[in-house]
Parts: sequence; structure tokens; C-alpha cells
Amino acid sequence: MQHYEDIEVGSRDRFGSYAVTRDEVIAFATAYDPQPFHLDDEAAAATHFGRLSASGWHTCAMTMRMLVERMADRQQAGLGSPGVEQLRWLKPVYPGDTLRCESEVLDKRRSQSRPDMGLYRSRLSVLNQNGETVMEMVSTGLIRVRDP
Repeated sequence: MQHYEDIEVGSRDRFGSYAVTRDEVIAFATAYDPQPFHLDDEAAAATHFGRLSASGWHTCAMTMRMLVERMADRQQAGLGSPGVEQLRWLKPVYPGDTLRCESEVLDKRRSQSRPDMGLYRSRLSVLNQNGETVMEMVSTGLIRVRDP
């Protein structure tokens, strides 16, 4: 199981694969972000997107799925997150794209108020099948300490 002590500042990781489908783009947008360029081909064609595109929030949700699968693979002793410092959508995500993730641990520290918990900050880039970064975020993860 991966604990705080196993996290190395500067370490990098590549993981995930998520195939973006038209049906999922429309279903997500219908439920959570019903803007025309996420729902309708004709409306999307008239925008700078040029065609139907996924909501940025859908991109976040797909990314979260890949992150959770990675944490399960590593059996990470994760405890959630206090939040995201920075989130940027850099390029549209389209049906037919396949997304993947790259991460880098920026820093880490022990919690002063909770001796059983550590925090680590990382930069996560989400790339499409062409290697183009479509989203980037910096966030903090909470993780159990092996021996508090």
C-alpha cells in the first residue's frame, strides 16, 4: 500500500486511457452543462469549437475516473483532497479523443494538526491521443502516514 512516506517530490507518472464518446458527451452536458455546443452539432459548428465538444467539467470527471483507477492500482492510502489550486482547459475535448494523464509531485508535508495524515501537491496534465495538453491542474492530495 502506498503511504505518505512513499511519495517522492519530483516523481512523475503516466497513466490512464479514457475514450471520449459522443453519447457520453451529450449525456453529461444534458445533465450538468446544457450549453448548445455540448449538445448539438449544428450549434457547435457555428462556434470556435467547430464541432461538438465535451464540457470542461466532463473533462474533469473523466480525469477523476483515471485518477481513482490509478490510486486503486497503487493501493494508495488516499484520504481525499482539500481542493484544486489551479485548473485550466487548454484545448477542446471531442468525441473520438482518447485521454491520458501525466503527473508530477511538486511538494509534500506532514499535517501539523493530524499526525496520521500527510499532504502532497501535484501538477496533473491531461493529454489527448495527439499528445496535446487539453487540461492542466494543480491540486493537493491527502494521504495516510504509515507510522504516525
